[in-house]
Amino acid sequence: MRAWEKNLRQVTPYVAGEQPKDLNKIKLNTNENPYPPTKNIEDALKHQSEMLRLYPDTEATVLVEELAKFYDLDKDQIFVGVGSDDVLAMSFLTFFNSEKPILFPDITYSFYDVWANLYKIPYERPALDENFHIRKEDYYKENGGIVIANPNAPTSIFEDISVIEDIVANNQDVIVIVDEAYVDFGGQSALPLLKKYDNLVVVQTFSKSRSMAGMRIGFAMANKELITALKNVKESYNSYTMNYPSIVCGAEAVKDKEYFYETLDKIIATRERVKSELSEVGFQMPESKTNFLFITHEKVAAKDLFEALRNEHIYVRYFNKPRISNYLRVSIGTDEEMNEFLRVVKERIKVFNPLSICPRSPHF
Repeated sequence: MRAWEKNLRQVTPYVAGEQPKDLNKIKLNTNENPYPPTKNIEDALKHQSEMLRLYPDTEATVLVEELAKFYDLDKDQIFVGVGSDDVLAMSFLTFFNSEKPILFPDITYSFYDVWANLYKIPYERPALDENFHIRKEDYYKENGGIVIANPNAPTSIFEDISVIEDIVANNQDVIVIVDEAYVDFGGQSALPLLKKYDNLVVVQTFSKSRSMAGMRIGFAMANKELITALKNVKESYNSYTMNYPSIVCGAEAVKDKEYFYETLDKIIATRERVKSELSEVGFQMPESKTNFLFITHEKVAAKDLFEALRNEHIYVRYFNKPRISNYLRVSIGTDEEMNEFLRVVKERIKVFNPLSICPRSPHF
């Protein structure tokens, strides 16, 4: 080993879903919104090229003001960043600095352990129960902070807000982060708990429900002291994280409430229809409060179905990991895309051989 190699920061990076270049393929593997963002964005960007020569507003004022109105918060209770990944990574760096391990579930968003390893934060991963639910008692022990995705990914499961409050209430000496990337698709936000607990941070994103994954906009909501701490860390790293088009387009997306709820309703309706049709041919899945389904079949190996779908140019997500290796995560696309997905799945089910050994699936 060369002398300088021992000083390199060694981490295993997060692996994103495959990004096929051919737009004619059906892409159901990265939980993007199948519908375009509000048309208001097009109008907002017209004649704005002159602004690109200027540094953007470091406070992202117009975006923060619209978010404050939408969520009925003060402006100084909101922090924005380049996607919720940026906001979460900044939160890990800001809030998790003790020598005690932070806690997050064994099956959850796989970026959490990446950030913990990157920042050299010790962590433990309490196991979800046999039905992929949190055991709240596992979070009563001494720790350096907690992060919970609710609804969870990739399981799609939403924990009742009473479970979240119990965890926050029993950990008031540390920061609890609730990652709500999918909450708009049927879950209940922990946002009202901000009035009761000063150790809570709620993180959301524009990538899913607001159809803006390509713009990279995320935000945190918390008490003023925690938001100030986040801002101070950001300003010590990079003052200009949010670019001008993101700020302007994000504000316009928040303004258009009617379109926001319209697309949510369409995705939820499609999700429930697809869930029903998959159940009819033997699939099991949790009750989803997200824009995806987490499916398994006792007689069909998930990896085989994943490869069969890919051969038909339909991309879903397969996780070759303990406890979930016989599951597929399927994003909800348009009705036309989901009809094609269902057609291929039903055809393939007829020809697949049963698994010689199939792990017992949870009963949802």
